Amino acid sequence: MTSIRQVQITFDCASPTRVAHFWCEVLGYVVPPTPEGFASWDDYALSLPPEKRDAGFACQDPTGAGPRLYFQRVPEGKTVKNRVHLDVRVGTGLVGEERLAALEAECARLLPLGAKRVRLLLADEENESCLVMQDVEGNEFCLD
Repeated sequence: MTSIRQVQITFDCASPTRVAHFWCEVLGYVVPPTPEGFASWDDYALSLPPEKRDAGFACQDPTGAGPRLYFQRVPEGKTVKNRVHLDVRVGTGLVGEERLAALEAECARLLPLGAKRVRLLLADEENESCLVMQDVEGNEFCLD
C-alpha cells in the first residue's frame, strides 16, 4: 500500500506576492511566518538582491489540511487557458436558485479583490451550476 502524499500547487505568475495575497483572501489562507531574524516579509525582501525580490511567495491553510500554494515569478505572461485550475467550493450541497445565490455572493466578494467574472455555466443533466472567474493575473478558477 502506498502512503498518501501532500501536494503543493505552484502557480507561474508575474507578481508572486500580489497573487498570493489574492488567494489568501479567496481561501482564508495565511502567509507563512517570516524567516528567522526578520520582522516582516518586506524586511526580508529588502535583504535580497533586487532581481530576487518578489521571485516567489507562498500561502498556506492555517489548519494544515489544505495544500500549500506557491507562486513563482516567470518572465512570460499567460497566453492560453490554464491546463489545471482550482475549484473553490462555495455551493457544495446546494442546488438551483440557492446554489446560484451562493455563487453570486462569492463572486461579489471577490470582484473588489481584483477577480474577474468570465461566465456562468448553468446546471444541466450532469453538472450543477458553476461560475468561471479569473484571478488578478487572469488565471481561471471556478466557483463551484
